[in-house]
Amino acid sequence: MSNSNDEQQEIKRRIEEIRGELSALGPMRPGSISEQYNVCGTPGCRCKDPEDPQKHGPYYHLNYSWRGKSRTEFVRAEDVGEVRERLATYKRFKALTGEWVDLSVELARLERAARSG
Repeated sequence: MSNSNDEQQEIKRRIEEIRGELSALGPMRPGSISEQYNVCGTPGCRCKDPEDPQKHGPYYHLNYSWRGKSRTEFVRAEDVGEVRERLATYKRFKALTGEWVDLSVELARLERAARSG
């Protein structure tokens, strides 16, 4: 039974670590960034050069779904780095909360087994 108690203590310790990591997270947002290039409608433009077409861009778009709605936002080139950091923070947030839930489910199972065993 001490093995189960050790497992429970280890899970509780990890949950506390996760709580600390979550509280240290900075700004975040869901989604992904796409890079796009366009061809315009101006005759003779460099994007329509028959030998060496050079599309306009890159243009950056942030695509995400939140509260049941899909959205796309334009992102300025100078803001792409910051947005990517926020996307990475959100992914870290999701991973940590997923791990916390997994550990909580396992902890409940171990506690139930210890009470009935």
